[in-house]
Amino acid sequence: MNPQIEVLSDVPALVDRALELVLEKLKSAIAERNIATIALAGGSTPKPLYEKLAQQDLPWEKLHVFWGDERYVPADHPDSNQRMARLAWLNHVPIPAENIHPMQMDAIDPTIAADRHEAEVKKFFNSKPGEFPAFDVILLGIGDDAHTASLFPHTQALQVCDRLITVGNKDGNPRITFTVPLINAARTLIFMVAGSNKHHALTQIFADQADTDTYPARLIQPQGELWWLLDQSTNFSKEN
Repeated sequence: MNPQIEVLSDVPALVDRALELVLEKLKSAIAERNIATIALAGGSTPKPLYEKLAQQDLPWEKLHVFWGDERYVPADHPDSNQRMARLAWLNHVPIPAENIHPMQMDAIDPTIAADRHEAEVKKFFNSKPGEFPAFDVILLGIGDDAHTASLFPHTQALQVCDRLITVGNKDGNPRITFTVPLINAARTLIFMVAGSNKHHALTQIFADQADTDTYPARLIQPQGELWWLLDQSTNFSKEN
């Protein structure tokens, strides 16, 4: 499917559009399957979205929340994606505790943490061997190096095609991340991208030819819908 690219006037407009899309997709999933799944992104751009989601009236018992990646830090660490989402959103709504599925970072070895979370995801979706389950919504961002989730340029995680969850690496620091094929299995992917520092990455992601090992977000080609929500400061257009 061709990506849907929307350039919004500023970050608040981007967040409002993301909220509209997320609510539409979650409500549709609940109407069709009586359950909805979402995988969250970290970083500063989606935080206002989570704050707005905290103000919504949803059937919280039917929503299950995951994370697309996580830094290898305790859940109460300032850098934890889980902590940010709980403070901005999840602590403020009556979602059952068992519907929140964070990546547990208390294992001695990050590989063990990745294995454990993979087992949890497979159990939740009742996945068959070799099957990549479809999340209803996965939220993503990009870095100025064109990484997404914790899939960084020239790292081994980019090549992992036989797992749902793997260990990413950022400057020698381990992270846990969804793999490319798990991300690409999503029903809807929504990138939220803001800031002039993302312009070069975007031009390479959408270029006719560029190296996926250098610009990992090029690997994201889902079987479902792909939305790119950009703010005007990225100075990006389809004609670039």
